[in-house]
This record gives sequence, structure tokens and C-alpha cells, in this order.
Amino acid sequence: MSFSVRHAGSPKWVSDLSAAEVTAGLRDGRWEATDEIWAEGEADWQPLEDHPRFAETVAELEPPPRKVYDDETRLDMNPLIDVALVLLIFFILTTTYETVRKVLDMPGATTEAGKVKRVSPEQVEKTMILVTARLKNGQPVVEVEKKPVPLEELTDFLRQMVASTKKTTLLVDAAKDVDYDVVMAIMDSARGAGIAKTNWAHPPAAK
Repeated sequence: MSFSVRHAGSPKWVSDLSAAEVTAGLRDGRWEATDEIWAEGEADWQPLEDHPRFAETVAELEPPPRKVYDDETRLDMNPLIDVALVLLIFFILTTTYETVRKVLDMPGATTEAGKVKRVSPEQVEKTMILVTARLKNGQPVVEVEKKPVPLEELTDFLRQMVASTKKTTLLVDAAKDVDYDVVMAIMDSARGAGIAKTNWAHPPAAK
């Protein structure tokens, strides 16, 4: 039996081919699985891959379907994002806490062997600039060496005191009911006036 082979839908074909020649053409790539074949006695052209005589040969020559594997190299970013967010929150909270701690870290009284250092009034008068803060009629009143000074003028006043007395240590005596903002303003004024050290007065313990 002779066969005729053509490319799918082509008006031209190669005739008088034996089964062995068609098989050889498939193996050497001259014919493809979708090319059409016809033999005498057959109704119509049909693809080689569907012809009962050559379907098995075509199946042998076709490469096996590509196996699809799970991509094991894919990086799951969700855990990484979770860890990054936790670290970010941790650093933000730590930084905020350190900032607040520095702001609220008020210098304490100088201690020796766990005891509060006691300074006599004469030592205060000779070596320190005394600043007191009290509430009067619900308003804070700041005095420098018993002289009332408005907070907005405190830096200039302290700078003049340092220049005239050569004292560079401040002793702050603030009542407990004085707002902390006032205390912070006093400390800022002291730094602005070039005062190197700030001490805090503590009332004597009740007997």
C-alpha cells in the first residue's frame, strides 16, 4: 500500500510513499505529527497522529509532557514581612522610650556612700546660683537669688549672673506642685546661660 503525505491543508503532497518511508520521515523530522496522510481506499486526509498505522510511531517520537514541579526556590515573603514589622515596632518603641527617659532623667542630688550630700547655706551662697520655683495663686513664680524673674528672661538673667559671680553651678529648689514644664524651662535656661552643673535641693526628712 502506498501513501501520500502533505503538510496540513497544503494543496501539494508527496505520493507513492511506503509505510517505512513515512515512518522514516517522521523519525528524521521531515514529517510532523500534524501533517496529513492519505492512502488509497481511505475517505479523506487525516493527521499522522490520528492514523491507526502511524499513531504509535508518533506517540513514541513526541517528547513526554513536561513535568510541573512546585517552585521550591520561591521565597515566601510573609514571614519576612512579619519579622520586619515586629523589629520596626520594637525599634520605634525603644527609641521613643530612650527619648522620654532622657527628657525625664532629672539629675539627682550628689550622693556619697548612698547618703545625700548636705551643703550648708554658706556653700550655696559662695559656689551656687539659687533658683526657686513656687506656685503662688496657681501661677509659677521663679526667683533667682530671691529676685523674681520671668521664665522668658531667665536665660539672659542667668547669663548675667554667671558673668558677674563666676558661678557655674545651679541649685534648683522646686516645690512638688510646680509643673514639670517649668522645671524643664529652668534647666534649658541654665544650659543656655553656660551653667555646667545643676543640683537639686531636697527638703529635710520629717522627724
